[in-house]
Amino acid sequence: MASREKELSALPQANDPPHGRMSELLGRLIYPFLRGKPPEPRPATGFYTDTTVCIGCKACEVACKQWNQLPSDGFNWSGNSYDNTTELSATTWRHVKFIEQFSDEAPGTPASEDTLSNEQALNRWLMMSDHCKHCLAAPCHQACPTGAIIQNEFENVYIQADICNGCSCCIAACPFGVITRSEMGGHSHKCTLCYDRQRDGLEPACAKACPTKSIHFGPVDELREQARERVEELHRRGVPQAYLYGDAPTETYSEMHSFYLLVDRPSVYGLPDNPFNPWLHMMGDYVRSVVGGVAAIAVLLLVVFLLKP
Repeated sequence: MASREKELSALPQANDPPHGRMSELLGRLIYPFLRGKPPEPRPATGFYTDTTVCIGCKACEVACKQWNQLPSDGFNWSGNSYDNTTELSATTWRHVKFIEQFSDEAPGTPASEDTLSNEQALNRWLMMSDHCKHCLAAPCHQACPTGAIIQNEFENVYIQADICNGCSCCIAACPFGVITRSEMGGHSHKCTLCYDRQRDGLEPACAKACPTKSIHFGPVDELREQARERVEELHRRGVPQAYLYGDAPTETYSEMHSFYLLVDRPSVYGLPDNPFNPWLHMMGDYVRSVVGGVAAIAVLLLVVFLLKP
């Protein structure tokens, strides 16, 4: 009985796909044009970085490099504070900034307004772990001509390096200077928000390594609520200048899924005070291009008509 069932199962069925060299060849020709099934949407995730508790240990930098197998940038001091990486790059997806605010005046004397903004003068270091902002409406995503930059199921901005052609349009579009083109492969790279770890239910390496919980990871809605409670707490504790940067959309830019708690102007941290999405200029550029093209054609036709014998 078992042998009979085995013989029947070996026979071709009506719904079996066709076999043979021609069908195999046809499958190979069609396969590159087939679209896979996209993953199911998941709750939007991101980072909330509380700069008031960052101690500048650079554990997040090390964890990011270790997990993503990024090469070392060397150990060359810039001469600007205790920082040897200086900026985000194709091999540094996390960078801890050291902002020194020290006055030349005697200790205990209020510093000038040029040194500090809207706060009591304190000699201090401001530290911030910088990374990709994972904007909801990301200019890099809008500018990419090959579709290499996508919004994954966690609503994070992700670069597919194997599709990137190295045109650098995303680099020009990003108002934060996050994306950098690799000198080795020629592709653009940036923080992936540890997409591979998220898919396995793990938190990003940088957030896990942070010893002071300056970097918070989780659903964006929960992070916003947590961050606003922290701002209120700081206000009660005598830090009225504390505020959130990037947690809500503005007239010129969308909300960011990786936002910050700051205590000074954004420009002090190397962030644009009012980020602007260059895509907002595109409508006017298109109109000017069309009008210019129509005017050029009209002039050309007029010249041809006048020169016609």
